[in-house]
Amino acid sequence: MAELKSMANIGDEMAKKLASVGIDSPEKLARLGAKQAFFRLKEAYPQVCLVHLYALEGAIQDVEFNHLSEEKKKELKEFSDFLKK
Repeated sequence: MAELKSMANIGDEMAKKLASVGIDSPEKLARLGAKQAFFRLKEAYPQVCLVHLYALEGAIQDVEFNHLSEEKKKELKEFSDFLKK
């Protein structure tokens, strides 16, 4: 099984946070999806922000988060804003 840190945008700190909320492999992250993973992180770590959500989506798509499409970024921002309500 591959390590989370082998994915784009996932460093030591993000891998630790993900593992602490039950996401301990790239397969689990991909299966859950960026939004559900971000939701879990947000519950445990309220300070996580939109950039973390972009990083998770980028990890799943295997691209640097700043290379996500504008359409995808807009969708993710709307989700992040919804969670703030």
